[in-house]
Amino acid sequence: MKTEFLKIKNGFTIIETMIAVSIFIIVIMIGMNTLLNANLLHQKSQNMRSILDSMNFAMEDMSRNLRVGYTYDCIPTNGTIPDTTPPYTPIPTSGQNCGGIIFKSTANNTLATWVYYIATNPNYPSQYSIFKIVDGSTSVQLTPDEVNIDPSSSFTVVGAEPPSSGNYQQPFVTIKLVGTIKYQNITTPFSLQTSVSQRTIDI
Repeated sequence: MKTEFLKIKNGFTIIETMIAVSIFIIVIMIGMNTLLNANLLHQKSQNMRSILDSMNFAMEDMSRNLRVGYTYDCIPTNGTIPDTTPPYTPIPTSGQNCGGIIFKSTANNTLATWVYYIATNPNYPSQYSIFKIVDGSTSVQLTPDEVNIDPSSSFTVVGAEPPSSGNYQQPFVTIKLVGTIKYQNITTPFSLQTSVSQRTIDI
């Protein structure tokens, strides 16, 4: 006589299935939120890096052209920027806390009169930016609008006068930039300083 046993297959109840699905959805939502936040932070970091690269480019542009320049002329703070259209020639003048600098440069294998200066940003009148003029052309803004240059920033020129005036110091320029970077409602202060000596011997 054979005895047959009734086999009962157990499965998940609807309650258990709903709980499992709910937990799965919660985990997925947390994971997606973390991923989106990481992506947003990455984008902000990339944008901030782009702004910093623009600042570094401005400093490098000024340093490179000043290095191959001569006849450094200090522009007083809030001084008038002269029309440097050729045949304008700068007058070598030393000065402390200059608002800008005019000089001759052989950059790009072309002799031209260059001007770097700090002035009000036309897009944001309460902010300051760095501008460049070459041979009296239209001024070019070197720093992005997110960068606000503090008015305490300056150029310092020493030894600009020629040896015939009794000056035997090699021309030397110090650039000091202080300000803030404002991006996505986050304000980050910065302070940069570099010094450049005229490459051509002038003593």
